[in-house]
Amino acid sequence: MSLFVFYYSNQDVGTKIKMSQAGISRMKAPLVPLGTLIGLEIRKETVEKPLIKYGNAALAKKGEDYFLVKLDCERVPGDPSSSFSVFAIFDGHNGISAAIFAKENLLNNVVNAIPNGCTRDKWLQALPRALVAGFVKTDIEFQQKGETSGTTVTFVVIDGWTITVASVGDSRCILETQGGVVSLLTVDHRLEENVEERERVTASGGEVGRLNVFGGNEVGPLRCWPGGLCLSRSIGDTDVGEFIVPIPHVKQVKLSSAGGRLIIASDGIWDALSSEQASKACRGLPAELAAKLVVKEALRSRGLKDDTTCLVVDITPSDYPALPPTPRRKQNKLTSLIFGKKLHKSINQSNNKLSAVGAVEELFEEGSAMLAERLGKDTPVDANSGGPLRCAVCQADEQPSDDLSINSDPLFSSATQPLEGPFLCTVCRKKRDAMEGKRRQNAK
Repeated sequence: MSLFVFYYSNQDVGTKIKMSQAGISRMKAPLVPLGTLIGLEIRKETVEKPLIKYGNAALAKKGEDYFLVKLDCERVPGDPSSSFSVFAIFDGHNGISAAIFAKENLLNNVVNAIPNGCTRDKWLQALPRALVAGFVKTDIEFQQKGETSGTTVTFVVIDGWTITVASVGDSRCILETQGGVVSLLTVDHRLEENVEERERVTASGGEVGRLNVFGGNEVGPLRCWPGGLCLSRSIGDTDVGEFIVPIPHVKQVKLSSAGGRLIIASDGIWDALSSEQASKACRGLPAELAAKLVVKEALRSRGLKDDTTCLVVDITPSDYPALPPTPRRKQNKLTSLIFGKKLHKSINQSNNKLSAVGAVEELFEEGSAMLAERLGKDTPVDANSGGPLRCAVCQADEQPSDDLSINSDPLFSSATQPLEGPFLCTVCRKKRDAMEGKRRQNAK
């Protein structure tokens, strides 16, 4: 009796059934063509969520580092299929209150800035703007508490194969894809290293210089005065000045189905290790062990000079639970002499193929510190709506006034015409003006 192997359309795709020819004739359901099944399998693979595994490790010097891991977030409450994950590091300074406040409030502020009822694609498109609004709202709320501490933030949202990273300060997030390709997903906001940020701070009314010691000598890194902060962006730092802004650099990328590894860490790691060194120190190891080895390598390299916190996140296909190490070939001297060129060419071709498999698609990147540029002009405000308008930053409702929107000029505003840009309430307009130095200019 001959046997046939086929897929039955009422069963889950991929279930094999062996039956006799007589049994086949009694089946009422039609057979699904092989080409259709292959197409279904391919589509299934492209939409299948990756497997996420993480590890964390930390060593405390001052006890001002905090981190957040939340794997069960949902775009649509009550719908597990809409889940996304959040990983974040908060490196506090001048106390811990800003880091704790940001850890407890930032995620909700970001999510609340995204319109309800979005599809997944629309949600991801709205996320970069919502991150800006969430960071600024969190900063405003913390400063209203009257405390003076501050914190860096590196905030990572993973939805399927899409990674969105928002950051202020000098905590860093790097991405390694197959083949050992390392990419930086954040920008350091250190005055010593970032010329554009130095120029922005001075243009907004701040002063940048080194610490003066006895005799007029300057020591240490560049700092912003008043306050003496080495960073140009953070959450908090009420006593430093509004030119230290909470507006994050945001980058959004999409991984191939080969996946990748994220290393998110405070500056205690990056002051000791380069991105490549951190990646190499844990390559091919499980995430939990990898995080410990990165911290250990930083400690070995520099000693414990600062709080040191590391998160390692592996994003892999669900049937491939670990990011493999970069392939290497061993050669003896004779092989190297005879076949060296051939092997070298083969290794390069192999690495090129791996790089292509692990390719990263850049979807979005913006780092401007101008709130008007980050919130955009594509949502005009109708002054004639009659009801209260919702602030694009803090989501508070407020009755419209003459100076309605983020891009409006009160000298030319007209209550009879829609104004460009999303609406800002009175509190958030004052925050915008202060960050851009307008308060200082008006005082003159």
